[in-house]
Amino acid sequence: MEVESERRALLIAETLHGQRLDRALVELVPEFSRSYLQQLIEAGAVTLNGRPALKPAAKVKAGDAGLIELRPTQQSQAFKPEPMELEVVFEDAFLRVINKPAGLVVHPAPGNWSGTLLNGLLARDVQAQMLPRAGIVHRLDKDTSGLMVVARSRAAMDALVAMIAARDVSRQYLALAHKAWTGPVNRSLDASIGRDPRNRLRMAVVDLALHAGKTARTDVALLENCDQGCLVRCTLHTGRTHQIRVHMAAAGHPLVADAVYGGAAAAGMARQALHATQLAFVHPMTAEALRFYAPLPQDMRRALADWGLGYNG
Repeated sequence: MEVESERRALLIAETLHGQRLDRALVELVPEFSRSYLQQLIEAGAVTLNGRPALKPAAKVKAGDAGLIELRPTQQSQAFKPEPMELEVVFEDAFLRVINKPAGLVVHPAPGNWSGTLLNGLLARDVQAQMLPRAGIVHRLDKDTSGLMVVARSRAAMDALVAMIAARDVSRQYLALAHKAWTGPVNRSLDASIGRDPRNRLRMAVVDLALHAGKTARTDVALLENCDQGCLVRCTLHTGRTHQIRVHMAAAGHPLVADAVYGGAAAAGMARQALHATQLAFVHPMTAEALRFYAPLPQDMRRALADWGLGYNG
């Protein structure tokens, strides 16, 4: 059956002045991906000031007005409210801190067009419906548990994005990894990360002279040790995709049950043994210093007990 398209009015606000057209459309039509919006631009589905806008990289000006013709996609239809239980650690008018369980996907994507954190936020908070990505400013992998901050206002969202980019948000993780730790109890893993040239579905430590990638640094501190493996605290200084998982694997200590990066199932763990345990930042609106903790979830506690490791947080 033919799906009807939707014609939606566009108006470029002052905050978008000078932006690329495709980037501006991401802000104005957040339920569609940038790549899809680029396709619409090139197909002549976008007009500004009465003329077709055919170049995604064209710069827009405040006051530009026009239309975009939209056709529903799985991605656009995925942006719908779905009530779900969320563990809220902190909440005020500007932001919310949640303790994400393992298994919850943060954002709709192929294979997970529903049941995501974004869907839950849209159902929980009418303010989220007015924000790009429902206020999500950073992500955790599906099988990583722990703390995330999400915005509840546009001003807070813009500020949090800038703070994360400036590395003004402290994020610490607990990880259970294979092999006993040797050498210094504190190590800085400083190695660039990019797409694995042998497997584009994974990330890897890369040489920037040979492959595309970005610098990445993770500080690792040994907390507990045994013959089978180690419990470590990882502090992020950058936020690359799969950063801790890649760095630990490259250091010879893949995370327990992280099959993508060489980890094997052990100690009863059915998912990668990684938990975002601490989040600290200055409140972007009130300037209050905030610090939050999330205790280890039960599966990781059981894994520690199975290996005879003790940790009291």
